[in-house]
Amino acid sequence: MLSRVERGPVADWFWTIDRLFLAAFLALIGIGFMLSFAASPPVAERLGLDSFHFVKRHAFFLAPALVTMFAVSFLAPRQVRRLAIVILAVSIVAMVMALFFGVEVKGSRRWISVAGLSIQPSEFMKPAFVIICAWLFSERSRHPEIPGNLFAIILFCIVAALLVAQPDLGQTMLTTAIWGGMFFMAGMSWFWIMLLGGLAIAGFISAYFVFSHVAERINGFLMKGGDTFQVDTAREAIIRGDWFGQGPGEGTIKRILPDSHTDFVFSVAAEEFGILFCMVLTLLFAFIVIRGLNKAGKLQDEFSRLAVAGLSLLIGFQSFINIGVNLELLPAKGMTLPMISYGGSSMIAVALTAGFLLALTRQSPETRARRTTSRRSLIPMRPEQA
Repeated sequence: MLSRVERGPVADWFWTIDRLFLAAFLALIGIGFMLSFAASPPVAERLGLDSFHFVKRHAFFLAPALVTMFAVSFLAPRQVRRLAIVILAVSIVAMVMALFFGVEVKGSRRWISVAGLSIQPSEFMKPAFVIICAWLFSERSRHPEIPGNLFAIILFCIVAALLVAQPDLGQTMLTTAIWGGMFFMAGMSWFWIMLLGGLAIAGFISAYFVFSHVAERINGFLMKGGDTFQVDTAREAIIRGDWFGQGPGEGTIKRILPDSHTDFVFSVAAEEFGILFCMVLTLLFAFIVIRGLNKAGKLQDEFSRLAVAGLSLLIGFQSFINIGVNLELLPAKGMTLPMISYGGSSMIAVALTAGFLLALTRQSPETRARRTTSRRSLIPMRPEQA
């Protein structure tokens, strides 16, 4: 056990990290690995692969994900910004390359192949985008001569245009919601909020008429028509699971659910482990979001405040969309459940998000010294010390 008076990078990290945050992230990662045993074998068998093919790949990606989360959590806020700039620049370049040289899947070009691995650059773009936008918004108040808001708007337009070009309307909506929330928290005037909000609504309405698959999904959701096989099957799995589930490995509906290991792993969890288990899983995500927003409200540095709030919203909105689709509360959209679903890019990118959150919510040296001093003052002195 590390002593509170011990000095060094590891000791400082251990006593300044938010251990409840860390425990929640590790719990979700562990649950995700456990659910890979339940959700992925049927998919592998349908593809003619070894039953535990995706389980092994999930385990393979766990190591770099954990290393990423712990390594990034050691960084100071200035180092977080520098790393985010590099990741954002590389991600944007990779997203452009994906449009021309990427792997096309179901009509979308979102992936690039590197050394036999498919990488989705937009997953890594999201946490870096949040960090850089938080920095740009905070610079406006610190240096009014720097048009931080204008740069943030230009950056958002670039990212949104690349996502629409893929096309990936779900990620576009997610990015827009997070950016809009940060824009609001940065103290922008209601004129700009209403103007940009109106433009966002107009953009989503345009997507309905421009992209046929968007119209089909929305029409299917509203009028219960078209191809709704996955969401209907997911609903059946949840209903069959009841409160306590069918038991590990006893699920049957998951065997006909095409994306049971990615977008619909929540339904598999409900079928085998029950609705109560899913409620606990949902509460873990809620805990991360609420604690993140609470931490953000107590931070004095505006950059850290906006970044922590934005990263918390990123995890919250993404999990909300995934769970909402599984429960048929939202139109179908291919989006992974953070730290739970199978996917190398998604897993490492969410670990990067968690690392950023842990780094930015660490206690400052001044706060740690003040708390250590206050604790020592409460310890009664021995007679020989008096």
